[in-house]
Amino acid sequence: MNINTKIAKKAKKIQKATGIATDSPDLAPLIHGDSYNPHEFLGLHDDIHEGKVIRLWRPDAPHFHIELFGDIVEMSKRDPAGLFEYHVPAETLPTDYKVYHTSGLLAHDSYAFAPSIGELDQHLFHRGVHYDLYNVMGATSITHQGVQGVRFVVWAPSATRVSLVGDFNHWEGRTNPMRNMGYTGLWELFVPGLVDGEKYKYEIKTSTEEIRLKTDPFAFFFEQRPKTAAIVWSVDKHEWNDQSWMKRRRTQNLSSSPVNIYEVHLGSWKMWNGNSLHYRDLAHQLAHYCQEMGYTHVELLPIAEYPFDESWGYQVTGYYAPTSRYGTPEDFQYFVDHLHQNNIGVIVDWVPGHFPADDFALARFDGTCLYEHADPKQGYHPHWSTLIFNYGRPEVSNFLIANALYWFDKMHIDGLRVDAVASMLYLDYGRDEGGWIPNAYGGKENIEAIEFLRHTNSIVHQRHPGVVMIAEESTSFAGVSHPVEQHGLGFDMKWNMGWMNDTLRYISKDPIHRKWHHNDLTFGLLYAFSENFTLVFSHDESVHGKGSLLSKMPGDQWQQFANLRLLLSYLICQPGKKLLFMGGEFGQWNEWHCKNSLDWHLLEHSTHQGVHRMVKEINHLYLAKSQLWTRDFDYTGFEWVDFNDTDNSVTCYKRKSHDGDLLCIHNFTPNYHGDYFVQLPYIKEIREIFNSDNERYGGTGKINVFPHNAYDGHGNVIGVHIQLAPLATMIFEVRY
Repeated sequence: MNINTKIAKKAKKIQKATGIATDSPDLAPLIHGDSYNPHEFLGLHDDIHEGKVIRLWRPDAPHFHIELFGDIVEMSKRDPAGLFEYHVPAETLPTDYKVYHTSGLLAHDSYAFAPSIGELDQHLFHRGVHYDLYNVMGATSITHQGVQGVRFVVWAPSATRVSLVGDFNHWEGRTNPMRNMGYTGLWELFVPGLVDGEKYKYEIKTSTEEIRLKTDPFAFFFEQRPKTAAIVWSVDKHEWNDQSWMKRRRTQNLSSSPVNIYEVHLGSWKMWNGNSLHYRDLAHQLAHYCQEMGYTHVELLPIAEYPFDESWGYQVTGYYAPTSRYGTPEDFQYFVDHLHQNNIGVIVDWVPGHFPADDFALARFDGTCLYEHADPKQGYHPHWSTLIFNYGRPEVSNFLIANALYWFDKMHIDGLRVDAVASMLYLDYGRDEGGWIPNAYGGKENIEAIEFLRHTNSIVHQRHPGVVMIAEESTSFAGVSHPVEQHGLGFDMKWNMGWMNDTLRYISKDPIHRKWHHNDLTFGLLYAFSENFTLVFSHDESVHGKGSLLSKMPGDQWQQFANLRLLLSYLICQPGKKLLFMGGEFGQWNEWHCKNSLDWHLLEHSTHQGVHRMVKEINHLYLAKSQLWTRDFDYTGFEWVDFNDTDNSVTCYKRKSHDGDLLCIHNFTPNYHGDYFVQLPYIKEIREIFNSDNERYGGTGKINVFPHNAYDGHGNVIGVHIQLAPLATMIFEVRY
């Protein structure tokens, strides 16, 4: 007879009635739903009479059985509210018995285990410096005290009770109260036997007796909209095959490398039978397309989980979960992995500036303004009717900092483009006079947000060298892309919104009026090297009634397409990294809508084919010519040749590197000049390597086969005579 059999027989002998009063102070919190330390009473405990006692709580259950030493035994009901007991010998261990969840799952007893998180984890979180927080919070599959299960941890410091609810307990909030861990406001419960795929939420009882059903802020996976339950899911299952890419990334210097970004909304890039593509299908099609078109990176509109399609992902409810619209977290990892194997980087839009007020998510999470500021002058965003994070609260900043690190660590992404940085930097952003609260020094700068951004950028670069942090920042705030050590914010790059606005305002004017607005083309070069700029024609310029890039172009149809070719080639030539929103590369006519696929059928028409071919060829030219990217952030990589030809609306400049000079000329009128003089002394030879007026692209074919030098009276070269094509960009290699 083995030891377990002996103990089981002993248990049957000592099982007896032991009265417990219904008004017991230990039992009352369970009955009234106020238990903050259920493990103190439930589970396996020393019995005051003899041996030990197993106590289980199953509200309203008429009877209950457990598996003890391999046998099924019936417990004694000690209170009509649902308290059950079974008396066992003193040598009984927590792993000697199993209990049935409401769903029928047989597993070890959650309340027989010690806390599954330690003091150090709690301390680091409370201080706001737990950078691996995603390995602790939320639902994590672990082995605890030798038993497999899922650890659930949630932050709700003002709650009087937090319960785990899900399919396994039929969403009954009284069944599985969690354990309060004390001063940190964390609640914990280890549930043996649960596996990936289990749906769950937290039922939170507030200090005002309100019951709030909340999804997990740290969940890795969610049900598809409109459902909002979190799903237990491991993000460590994917076997990565991008080791070569990751090794190269650690030592790369993007400031002196080609960066040509294709901005994509995954749900509407392409569709099949009216439905969005799966992450794995997108991986193969996007990788092939980007390679063919000469893009170095894709930038994804936010893919963290969000409930409302029309928000495009900018109102996030699941910061740690790739949206389930297109597959599982493992499917998204496959997407990133496959793009890496095809030498395409992945940048993701990140939204730490605000979050939606949906009641199932972060808003008033524990009945108080936990993640957001309580005062609407600080915590409510009037532009978007959203809530603003309280960056001064260490646990909140830790939630966001760890989230940034999570996308690099677990998802292998290569960069974050941080949305709406300006709204974070200024307390008066979007507010009327009197509608905001000054900082401690009486100013409008959000000191806590500034510190949060510096902290985030510092730790991201420390832990993941080679990744890129990009700011969408639209003001003149100084030092956005300067190192933290030099009092900057620590971003690697900043979107150049001023250049974008000036350029689009200029090109949308009828060419006959452009000479009066020549400054729109030249002003940007006065500050072009004050920050590390990315030049962008993003999704924001193709929505909300703004129309597509092509629809902005003036003139008849030929001029519209010529203007678009001119605009897109001008983007490539200017100093700064590049970004273009999907559809612009082939001349999408319609304004973008997130529910509709791009109009790929337009490529059946020669006009759109011409734009598409031109973008492809100039992108590959860009990759091949170091002059167009080596010194993007250095004034030595740019030199004006002529910015004064306002009458003809022509600009002319050189892009420079150790490989020599390129001469870039842009004619912003439809006028053709058969003999246009460019002052360029000391040259020996000049050769045209690109012309957006090429007939291959739908142009008139005014290319420069044999540009010829101009001489002074002493036989010295003073410049070159070229054909100045209408509404065109021309690029020449120059040899001295």
